[in-house]
Amino acid sequence: MKAYVLKEAGTAENLQLVELEKPNIKNDEVLIKVKALSINPVDIKTRIGKSLYQQLSEDRPIILGWDVSGIVEAIGSDVTNFNVGDAVFGMVNFPGHGKGYAEYVAAPAVHLAEKPNAVSHEAAAGATLAALTAYQILSRHVKSNDKVLIHAAAGGVGHFAVQIAKLLGAHVTGTTSEKNVDFVKSLGADTVIDYTKQAFEDVIANQDFVLDALSGDPLKRSIAVVKKGGTIISLPSGGIDDEILKSAKEKEVHVAFEIVQSNGNDMTQIAHWLENGKLTTHIFQRYPFDRLIEAHRQIETGRTKGKVIVTV
Repeated sequence: MKAYVLKEAGTAENLQLVELEKPNIKNDEVLIKVKALSINPVDIKTRIGKSLYQQLSEDRPIILGWDVSGIVEAIGSDVTNFNVGDAVFGMVNFPGHGKGYAEYVAAPAVHLAEKPNAVSHEAAAGATLAALTAYQILSRHVKSNDKVLIHAAAGGVGHFAVQIAKLLGAHVTGTTSEKNVDFVKSLGADTVIDYTKQAFEDVIANQDFVLDALSGDPLKRSIAVVKKGGTIISLPSGGIDDEILKSAKEKEVHVAFEIVQSNGNDMTQIAHWLENGKLTTHIFQRYPFDRLIEAHRQIETGRTKGKVIVTV
């Protein structure tokens, strides 16, 4: 099979397309013939030597990628919920070695869900790490009628977070740039703030929850708009410094970093929403497998609206 191997940390050109043997599956795994995969910011961070790089470097060859959608080609002896020929999707072995940038992926059955018939492999692959991140965090912290602020609301996690927060019954405010205001409104946001024209703290107050995908200055300023006893969850690792913790403590605001975990039951909820049209994946750009390096460069721009998909 063809797969992209990361020889060493560095630029996108360090991803090398090579021929490898198909992976062997364990008793609790299925072998997926991949039809589509998606690229996330964590892929880029890991590629340049941050995030999960050190962990993955202990299990060479390093094959990045966690988001896949495809067809089950073989099943382990302990697998009872899938059959050969089933269309499945999921986020595989995160945080760990997903090995998703390949034509075939071995995946624990408990990390997968059945792909809805009406949803393309591309849309399904996009609704994995990003959608799970939004769902797992929001379902833990947000209840009906809460006021929720979502930063980078047009991004991969953000565009799912707006939709899921609305499904949970929240009043949603999203921040984005001018060109994406209409897009974020179309996702269901009640209020959209163009951060290039307005400071969000001048527009809103008394938020119950903030989902921060930016860290830095927006995270610091978010403390001012959260009510006493409210919560801010930051996605970038290492983004919460002592100054932020001190400021949050003074206002009695909870600030924490949370990381998504592979979970087939949660994927099944995502699949249900996709199937009934309550959740949609916005595909910003598609690339064929032999142009995956270009997909990495697109994510590196920081200007992706929705998801970048690679077809296999």
